[in-house]
Amino acid sequence: LRERGFNQALELARHLAPHKTWATALQRQERGGHQVGASREARLTQAAHAFWVEPTHIASLRGQHVVLVDDVMTTGATLYAAARALKAAGVAKVTGLVLARTEAHEPLA
Repeated sequence: LRERGFNQALELARHLAPHKTWATALQRQERGGHQVGASREARLTQAAHAFWVEPTHIASLRGQHVVLVDDVMTTGATLYAAARALKAAGVAKVTGLVLARTEAHEPLA
């Protein structure tokens, strides 16, 4: 959002389910840097505690099936961390939907 002026994943979600998009339910702390080029371990560490559910949304999310939308998935660390936060808030089922998946690259020696 800060760099592009819009949230591409939110725009995808709004087109897919215009009356069911709760952009404010899942919150994310600002992270220190980009994940581009980071190893899987570094991505998992950066994303591990980056998400929480806004307390005012917990009751309405409890027992629901939530679909997380992301534009590009590399390692799945962001989706995994977001899903963990939703499950901790009582969401019954989380499905990840991504527009693109990066190719696996061999580690550089």
